[in-house]
Amino acid sequence: MIIAITSTGNTLDSKISEKFGRCRYFIIIDPDTMNFAAFQNPAEHMQGGAGPKAAEIIINKRASVLLTGHVGDKAEEALKKGNIKIYDQLTENLNVKEALNIYLSKQKQKM
Repeated sequence: MIIAITSTGNTLDSKISEKFGRCRYFIIIDPDTMNFAAFQNPAEHMQGGAGPKAAEIIINKRASVLLTGHVGDKAEEALKKGNIKIYDQLTENLNVKEALNIYLSKQKQKM
């Protein structure tokens, strides 16, 4: 499983970005190894269509899960077509690592 997380910075200590399409960075992480890569979001400054463009990036990075604050309708539609599970309503009060740990602990509870 690969998890994509919207972030304000390029480390696991960076705060969550509440804006999917206009986040500053995407953190792509393998929770089994904790190996991650940070990518600047080229859609951050687009005039229009930032959400679908950001969704395309996440799909191309082969993520299966997205952790973020908010996803717009067009981006949500694109992510669902790409079979990405969306976990939203995260706030900038959390950093990337905290959000990941919360998600992973909730998944373990479902087992």
